[in-house]
Amino acid sequence: MSKHHYSYLALGDSYTIGESVALYDGFPYLTVQMLRDAGFYFTAPEIIAKTGWTSFELAEHILHTRLSDSYDFVSLLIGVNNQYRGLSQEEFAADFDFLLNKSIHLSGERPEHVFVLSIPDWGMTPFAKKSKKDSIEIEIDTFNAICRNAVKKHGAQFIDITEESRQVVNDPDLLSTDQLHYSAKEHTIWANKLADGIKKQLRQ
Repeated sequence: MSKHHYSYLALGDSYTIGESVALYDGFPYLTVQMLRDAGFYFTAPEIIAKTGWTSFELAEHILHTRLSDSYDFVSLLIGVNNQYRGLSQEEFAADFDFLLNKSIHLSGERPEHVFVLSIPDWGMTPFAKKSKKDSIEIEIDTFNAICRNAVKKHGAQFIDITEESRQVVNDPDLLSTDQLHYSAKEHTIWANKLADGIKKQLRQ
């Protein structure tokens, strides 16, 4: 294995920082541990994320943050707060296109090294009112379609974690103690998918 030390930037919201779990149990840190276990030398992930951020707020923060010139890999997971606040899908599409282009630029113009994770479906959690679950599911799918279309247009990678997030109805252990965010068990599922995608790129 190469002794090159790879870098990884994770952009997002509460899901990326691992709200309600220890920092090392969030998917960015779990991903790096998996990659290290596979023999790849990764520095600690750099995380730009905050609970409650919308796509616009993430974009604003990136514009005012001094980042490295480039990273070997970038992940992007954003949009749930746009849906939760009932914000415009058209505005989200414009924000997301900007964020994806920025992610590609930060990856050294290697779109295949940018991984977009789909938005989890919080409507399946006990936090959501039963009467709203169906409408939340439809809206999450619509926001994810926007992400998927942008990824296809720009040649980045798309990882579906939405279906796994919906399994909380069958496995409560996938939820954290706040009954809204996800446990280390769920983050491990996401990390496995992301680590597999990164390893595939590293082995090409």
